[in-house]
Amino acid sequence: MLRRALIVMFLVIPLGLSGCDTAYIAAMDKMGYAKRDILSSRVKSARDAQEEAKKDIQTALEKFGKVVAYQGGELEATYKQLNSELQTSEDSAEAVRKRIKDVESVADSLFSEWKTELGQYSSADLRRKSEEKLSQTKARYNEMLSAMKRAEQRIDPVLKPLRDQVLYLKHNLNARALAAIKGELVKVDAQVDQLVKDMNRSIAEADKFIQSMEKEPA
Repeated sequence: MLRRALIVMFLVIPLGLSGCDTAYIAAMDKMGYAKRDILSSRVKSARDAQEEAKKDIQTALEKFGKVVAYQGGELEATYKQLNSELQTSEDSAEAVRKRIKDVESVADSLFSEWKTELGQYSSADLRRKSEEKLSQTKARYNEMLSAMKRAEQRIDPVLKPLRDQVLYLKHNLNARALAAIKGELVKVDAQVDQLVKDMNRSIAEADKFIQSMEKEPA
């Protein structure tokens, strides 16, 4: 039971350094977990990270909207609250970036190994079938990865104006600061709507890829 729990935990641990990740993948392979298992787990983690980032950014925008309509009271406390919301969104965005890199790392290793092992077939028919499966799997993976990256690229344009607004409030804790950012929030709102759409498409592609991996024999 303990061994299984540890393995499940290791499957989804994000690793920042490519060298460490290569060693990690090799170690998991020795423990009986193929690269496809790690890839599936990391795609799930990337999908979940995008879902979390989407919710955090939507929450941050809602809080910013309330501040624009805010009248009276202690603005410094409000600024601190907004800054906290922004930091949560920043952390979620960084988690999305890391999870996508983790997915790319194990996918590159998996496809490289698969391509190399094609040369080990003595049967031309089985080699051809495996090549076709490799091509199909890579096509599905590339479609999913493109969706993930499109959504990820939408995050920073949304967060940039929010960062500016938090900084502006920090420097100008008064009613004029709120009036100045009101117009910007309308633009950010439209950007968040597009981000949510892209995130939803990316999450759907991740689900589709996970299902295809789980249906195929290991």
